[in-house]
Amino acid sequence: MFFTKKEPSPNNQAGRLIKTITTAALLLFTLAGYSQQSNSAQVQGNVTDAGGEGLPGVNIHLKGTNIGTTTDAKGGFSIEAEPNAILVVSYIGYTTQEIKPGNKGQLSVTLTADQRQLNEVVVVGYGTQERKNLIGSITKVDPTDVKNIPAGSFDAQLQGKVPGVQITSNTGVPGEAVTVRVRGATSINGDNDPLYVIDGVFMNSNSMQTIGTGGKATSPIADINPNDIESLEVLRDAEATALYGSRGANGVILITTKRGKYNQKAKVSLNASYGLAKAEKLWELTTGPEHAQLVNEWWINTGKDTPSLNRTEANRPFRPASEGGRGLPEEQKTYDRLGEIFQTAPVQNYDLSVSGGTATTKYYIGGGYNSQESILKPINFNRASFKVNLDQKISDKVQIGVSNSFARTFRNQARAGDGPAGGLLQAALHTPTYLSPTNENGELVGRAGFDNVTLLLQHYDVKSVSLRYIGNLYAEADILPNLKFRTSWGLDYNNYDENEYWNTFLISGSPNGLATANNGQATTWINEQTLTYRHKIGTKHSFGILIGNTIQSDLNTGTTSTGRGFANNAFKLISSAATTTGSNSWSKKNLASFFSRIDYNYGGKYLIDFSIRADGSSSFGADRRWGYFPSVGGAWRVKQENFLKNVAVLSDLKIRASYGVTGNQNGLGSFAALGLWGSGSPYQGNPGIAPQQLANPDLQWERTNQFNAGADIAFFGDRLGIEVNVYRKYTSNGLLSLTLPATTGFANYRSNTAEISNKGFELAIRSVNVQNSTFSWTTSFNVARNINKIEKLENPLEYGSRSLILLQQGQPLYSFWVYKQLYVDPQTGNTVYEDVNKDGKITVADRQIDGSIWPKFFGGLTNSITYKGFDVNAFLAFQYGNKVYNHNKFFGEGGGARDAARIIFASNNDRWQKPGDITDVPRPDGVNVNNYRDGGSRWLEDGSFIRLRSLAIGYTIPVRGISSLRLYVTGTNLFTITKYTGLDPESSSSSVQNEQGIDLGTPPQPRSVLVGVNLTF
Repeated sequence: MFFTKKEPSPNNQAGRLIKTITTAALLLFTLAGYSQQSNSAQVQGNVTDAGGEGLPGVNIHLKGTNIGTTTDAKGGFSIEAEPNAILVVSYIGYTTQEIKPGNKGQLSVTLTADQRQLNEVVVVGYGTQERKNLIGSITKVDPTDVKNIPAGSFDAQLQGKVPGVQITSNTGVPGEAVTVRVRGATSINGDNDPLYVIDGVFMNSNSMQTIGTGGKATSPIADINPNDIESLEVLRDAEATALYGSRGANGVILITTKRGKYNQKAKVSLNASYGLAKAEKLWELTTGPEHAQLVNEWWINTGKDTPSLNRTEANRPFRPASEGGRGLPEEQKTYDRLGEIFQTAPVQNYDLSVSGGTATTKYYIGGGYNSQESILKPINFNRASFKVNLDQKISDKVQIGVSNSFARTFRNQARAGDGPAGGLLQAALHTPTYLSPTNENGELVGRAGFDNVTLLLQHYDVKSVSLRYIGNLYAEADILPNLKFRTSWGLDYNNYDENEYWNTFLISGSPNGLATANNGQATTWINEQTLTYRHKIGTKHSFGILIGNTIQSDLNTGTTSTGRGFANNAFKLISSAATTTGSNSWSKKNLASFFSRIDYNYGGKYLIDFSIRADGSSSFGADRRWGYFPSVGGAWRVKQENFLKNVAVLSDLKIRASYGVTGNQNGLGSFAALGLWGSGSPYQGNPGIAPQQLANPDLQWERTNQFNAGADIAFFGDRLGIEVNVYRKYTSNGLLSLTLPATTGFANYRSNTAEISNKGFELAIRSVNVQNSTFSWTTSFNVARNINKIEKLENPLEYGSRSLILLQQGQPLYSFWVYKQLYVDPQTGNTVYEDVNKDGKITVADRQIDGSIWPKFFGGLTNSITYKGFDVNAFLAFQYGNKVYNHNKFFGEGGGARDAARIIFASNNDRWQKPGDITDVPRPDGVNVNNYRDGGSRWLEDGSFIRLRSLAIGYTIPVRGISSLRLYVTGTNLFTITKYTGLDPESSSSSVQNEQGIDLGTPPQPRSVLVGVNLTF
């Protein structure tokens, strides 16, 4: 007999293993419990603040374990602990303590306020201050919260983060200009953009684009790599901005780039991400059969209104081919052009940096590459950047340093705005869906005055390259223990090269091709000196004095050439053209400034400062060149008073107020005050000289007076913080270009005749909802309202496509000027407008202002959660009460008033068709222009929205030898809640400040998802 050994089955093996592990675990827990029971004891205690008040909700846990508890409403607690255990006592806003209970059965713990938040250093004009001593309205933004949002420029990433700062991404094209308004707009013809200062260099934020792309403009801000930015401070009120004088009327954004640290070993950081972006939605268009049916109705209706046209059902365009027609509507095909021009676009970003320092040297070196294809073909944007910051101690009293930023930015630009020729979206949206892209010979052809989309994509050739350097060289010296001198030289240089070629297949290149090239150079150099003295007298008194001067020069040159008539499309250089023309430009302006600030602090309770800046500009008349811009501000830290010191629930209370004057010359030409003559004017075939501009020796600074009052309040050990501001800005001597009668021989005249006001409030709330050893949850919320009004303007000014924007005294800037549609007559299907002047007919006299681009409220909400190694950040941006003119929809519901191509939006399916129909879409009609009157209020829509701007989820993996390894996923624009029927309520077809809020031919901001890694070692 043979005996064999039976092997256990895999299931039996697994069962035995589980039993073994379970038994061992139970034994260990039993032994651990026995050990703890034999040595631990109940420890009771009470936690109070410095005033003796009990603190509820304080976290107490055994160090190195997950065992813990929290204090009750009176600050009491009870926990089991061994004598040698360490209790960690932590509470938001207070310094964490570690205590050994020993053999004490009762503990008394007193927590002291943690002043790190109040002592946080904030960059201000020409220096830094602790947050607790701030008088002005300044918001500090941590770039790490927003840098992974895939926007071409960092200003777009700040949307909804700063109270009172309205940021609008007008288009989904990466690298295009973003509208930034700090507490409204103060000027009609002057520039309303804030001043950007990067490491002390006044940055040129004016687009250098000259080639037309439908009203759009590229953003010079996109040349900056967001990964190089250490901190951002936004200065909003006059106390904070007046030290910048003529540059501060529209707010100041201070950018501090990363630097190394002394006595720090080299730290290497890598950030890499890749993702995809696509349109959240596209326009809903009619099908080919639906479109054909609409054309038939349009044809018949125009014949009824005007019998002489001889348009009847018998000769309608879409009837059987046997009757000479194009075939019945239901026989028509549907051609999808939107699907041809939109794509799922890749987005990628890579940043690598190394920083560190010795006892005398610190350094930061960083390089980055960002590539974003637009959701709209063939647009793309990529930026390569390199950053070097170096600081060197020459001695204990002298330090020098340098900041260098290099960038090469490439853009494949496309017309994504107004204008039919070369307009990608225009060609896709305005070509009937039933029309084949090819003719009877199979050739690609354009239709109805628009390019063929396929040909556009195959032959589009519009691109630009920007080479940018921003640098600063400084030296600091401690002359005396309290006296410091600093001198610096800064340079912002931008070489912008752009060219386009339109071949013979495209409308703009017909019949023999068209090429344009432009090379522009913008150079801003600045030299500054400051002398700072700080002194403390006893324990109560401290003061500081700052004096300084600035010399700045801006030089702009440009050379443009054009070629027409090419032998064939293989030749694209202008030198190959049959006819060439060229021109060049040169302009220069200088600015000299002197400034000073005095601040005084009494016992940390009473703060006051005074500043003044004098600016002299070459752009103004000889007797008006100097402007003087003073400010004064004060703050009372009420919490430091004896009657509030012991109020535990109140952590901080500061009341602030300020008044100041700032100026503006931005947007003003270099020679605006001079009488100019131009040469080259032909006179009977000979060169000549002719006047070009009238002189105005009285042209002077635009001035904005601003009053601000605010309060900073904190509760529960800074667990809840509130900042509130109210303000009023009034601009006088507003720069304005007045239209002159043609009989004068001049088109316009620069003057100071406009007055504009802005008033509003800002509220920011930050709360720490939960925080313990493993879990934290913080919330930040801000909301603001700004009321803009033109206080003085002699004559209304019309702007925008079809004069849809009207500037009029007593109304806000950028108000919409429309014919107010009341209803569609249920019996006739005709549109009825409000007859304002009651003359029985609808004319331009019946146009009226109906809303503006300004929202009633705007802001953002951020929630940040961490749990052990996980982190989640969700950010919502919102605005309410603004209007958007949906010009896309006007053309898409054109009803044949212009041509049959315009009846393309699916909303036409809701049209009036028979008596009794209730709708706001009239019958298709090519004769009764009232039915589709350009400027009708039917296309003026509510632009309010709530948008999930970003959602980031990350996990930090603990790895030995690596400081930090974090994997993350970021989604942007994941959803938008809005009543707006267009693609994006933020869309605007033009980057010109007086033409905002008109949505035409503009791709929306894309929805994107990125995955990435942050690695530091």
